Amino acid sequence: MLLLGLAALVVSFIGLWAISLRLENSSIADVAWGPGILVIGLIYYFTSDGAQPRALLTLGLLALWALRLSTHLFFRMRLLGEDFRYVRWREEYEQWWLVSLFKVFLLQAVAAWVVSLPIYFSIVSLAPARLTVIDYFGALLVICGLVYESIGDEQLRRFRANRANRGKVLDTGLWKYSRHPNYFGEAVLWWGFGVIAISTGGLVGLFGPAVLTYLLLYVSGVALLESTLVEKAGYIPYVGRTPALVPLPPQVRMQLLAKLRGLRGQPPPPAPKRRY
Repeated sequence: MLLLGLAALVVSFIGLWAISLRLENSSIADVAWGPGILVIGLIYYFTSDGAQPRALLTLGLLALWALRLSTHLFFRMRLLGEDFRYVRWREEYEQWWLVSLFKVFLLQAVAAWVVSLPIYFSIVSLAPARLTVIDYFGALLVICGLVYESIGDEQLRRFRANRANRGKVLDTGLWKYSRHPNYFGEAVLWWGFGVIAISTGGLVGLFGPAVLTYLLLYVSGVALLESTLVEKAGYIPYVGRTPALVPLPPQVRMQLLAKLRGLRGQPPPPAPKRRY
């Protein structure tokens, strides 16, 4: 059944790749990320006899996430055009039409399949037959992550829509406490699905959110995006005072940094001089 989900994704994304060649826009792969994982969930649901309460809860949460994310990315694509990553790669590779099949579409299909591992255990597992406290806690994490990333995306959209903010750094709202609150919300959401999988004994399902978190931090998320932002005025000071992913108030972050320096044997930073 797992391989059936992978096969469906691969076939779907190959079809999307053919469409992207006609549109000359590889960003449709990003728009299809959420619906693609939802398709996997539906395949697992209709080809198994898992516990209905958990399966329906998982599918409902998954549908909310997929609809929200795909809608957001679609309108962003319509407004901004093809993602800067694909524009750059299109210029770097002479045979981008073929490279994009492997570097964008098939890679995203495999990544989506891996990330969706907790969905498999949550939908196909027969026991426990009823929802448990762990299920409710996982669902709460999913909802909190969904709301958090939605607010972060909306704050960024409004900031970009204001022409007076061109060249400026968004450091208010949720962006005051984390440089990427939308990524943090996405990670929390998928760890929530992982918790639901744990309620069935599917510890292997945690591999999915672990991979997603790694990708967000070191591959396609924070690392890639910030490589294009370091030249923006005020961004380096923003990096210095704001954590990348986990939101922390400035005072709490300074206290944690001081404790870490103490553990490493480094002297704490000098206290600012008071002026009388």
